[in-house]
Amino acid sequence: MSPQRQPDGGPRTPEPPAPAPVPAEPVPHVRVAVIGAGFGGLGAAVRLRREGVEDFVILERAGAVGGTWRDNQYPGAGCDVPSHLYSFSFAPNPDWSRVFSGRDEIRAYLERVTDDFGLRSRLRLHHDVRMTTWDEDRLHWRIETTGGDLTADVVVSAAGPLTEGRIPDIPGADGFPGEIFHSSRWNHGAELRGKRIAVVGSGASAVQIVPRIQPEAARLTVFQRTPSWVLPKGDRPVTGVERWLHRRVPVTAKARRAALWAVRELLVGAFTRHPGRMRRGEDIARARLARHVRDPELRAALTPSYRMGCKRILLSNDFHPALTRPNTSLVASALTEIRGSTLIAADGTETEADVIVFCTGFRTAGMPVAERIRGVGGVLLADHWKSGVRALRGSAVDGFPNLLTVIGPNTGVGNTSMVLIIEAQLNYLADFLRQLSRLGPGRALVARPGAVAAWGESIDRRMRKSVWTTGGCDSWYLDESGRNTTLWPGSATGFRRAVREVDLGEYEILRRAPGAARDGAGETAEKTASAGETAEEAAV
Repeated sequence: MSPQRQPDGGPRTPEPPAPAPVPAEPVPHVRVAVIGAGFGGLGAAVRLRREGVEDFVILERAGAVGGTWRDNQYPGAGCDVPSHLYSFSFAPNPDWSRVFSGRDEIRAYLERVTDDFGLRSRLRLHHDVRMTTWDEDRLHWRIETTGGDLTADVVVSAAGPLTEGRIPDIPGADGFPGEIFHSSRWNHGAELRGKRIAVVGSGASAVQIVPRIQPEAARLTVFQRTPSWVLPKGDRPVTGVERWLHRRVPVTAKARRAALWAVRELLVGAFTRHPGRMRRGEDIARARLARHVRDPELRAALTPSYRMGCKRILLSNDFHPALTRPNTSLVASALTEIRGSTLIAADGTETEADVIVFCTGFRTAGMPVAERIRGVGGVLLADHWKSGVRALRGSAVDGFPNLLTVIGPNTGVGNTSMVLIIEAQLNYLADFLRQLSRLGPGRALVARPGAVAAWGESIDRRMRKSVWTTGGCDSWYLDESGRNTTLWPGSATGFRRAVREVDLGEYEILRRAPGAARDGAGETAEKTASAGETAEEAAV
């Protein structure tokens, strides 16, 4: 048989064999993936290392740690909890410069915690989580991020509730010719000196911003829907002697922290069971308001009609005085429309502005990260929570195995430091991982629906006498049905007791079938979890 020839008569060159397919890069797997690098995420990472868990990463959407203290860069940003209480017990800082720290000092503290506990190698910066999906066959989480995908046995959501600023939908806002931005995304390029500035809102951010920008504004207008109770802020520099003593005799710093904690625990009853006790605080606030604001009409507009504590209590020494300056005015009505550079309030008041700053809070109901987590059956956590935002002991959600939240539903506090709550939740996280280890590989824990419901009902019962329920206000603590999904109705000490350890009776077990390899090799796994098998039964 003659060889095949090319058109020119020469022999045909044999075709090279097709290249072998390049095997797909394996997706990295970790024991624990922590979402967020603020107080909650960094605290979780430190606790993991102290528990001997080294196989973890911290997924952070931004380019640095700090969470809310990285994002909120507005003038005057600071904390309304004393510095020695707004810090980790395992990372005391004897060198706080003020009783109440500013944003820059708090962020520097978190950077230092990151370095001191060797967390840099675990950070995955610029890894914004797009979706986290529970794999029911392999019993792990599949995580898609802007920096690459991975899988994890356990996900700790520490993104926090104060991550996405809420700007109300104001007709005409798109046509405003000047600068317009939210306080949590401060526009440092906006020129404020000599401008007509409108601040929309009079809450926690506004009371810090207004006194700082008032001196340089040509005209400053504050739109206020509801006045807040404002108490004095006992701020001052921490003396060199105090700092020296805390460095040389660390027990003095511990005693200071313990005293701050104890004093705030004494206030719990007024918030949760006896709101009438708030009258003394109201008297103090009214007296200070009378000293700072002589104009009776302005003073009346700044006086709340609800019980103190129903909305967040604000601390400030200069907010009310700033409102009395000649270049400042208060519009005691909501902003409802924008026509060009004219701002129109609900009461018809018209104001001209060159810059609008929205101090209108955050999207807190259900937590924004809930839109990026899919549990059993592909159910979105945000959809699951449409019937009610609940989490067992503020951490675990039925239908979402091996997922724990830090600063979850009903973990907020109105009288003390959130860092105390975070550390308590880290105790729960540590015990959760211990229980999983005892159960052995190929297991997962998921909260029982009945346990989640019972926990939520106990929270609701305790809320009935609280100032947040009976105080006569409409606050961001409440959801659309009027249920408080934000706050813990008790003391920090009580919360620590409630989350000291995992109650296995509140969980069910999921098992990975023997043939279901983590990397997808082998046959499909079958879900054998649980027609009623509890974690206790599985452990036995």
